[in-house]
Amino acid sequence: MISINDHIALDEREIEFLMIRAQGAGGQNVNKVSSAVHMRFDVRASSLPDELKEAVLALGDRRISKDGVVVIKAQTSRSQDKNRGEAIDRLVALLQEAAKPVIPRKATRPTRSSQRRRVQRKVMHGLTKQLRGKVGQD
Repeated sequence: MISINDHIALDEREIEFLMIRAQGAGGQNVNKVSSAVHMRFDVRASSLPDELKEAVLALGDRRISKDGVVVIKAQTSRSQDKNRGEAIDRLVALLQEAAKPVIPRKATRPTRSSQRRRVQRKVMHGLTKQLRGKVGQD
């Protein structure tokens, strides 16, 4: 079980791992060792609470497909285990971000002095622009 927060845990059996060859330079083992990890996690078919599922799907992250599958590719390390752990960490971070409660914005009013300063800046800017005009004949 992978802990997301105090109340939510994720079963590792719901995550699908595919080992692939990493891109880029790798020396002698570049064409032999599959050290990169391609991780797939189906949000809709998971055991997560429905509220969290909706929050994850509403994130708009490019790693989430239209079908509700999170695809994460980890290839920074030469070790398969480290890349696997990194992919899990990224998934947990994504789920933790979605699990954060949305704090509603409190509407505030500008102070009277800030309104006066704003109007004064507008007047000064207008005067500056007025001076840029053509000079008339007297």
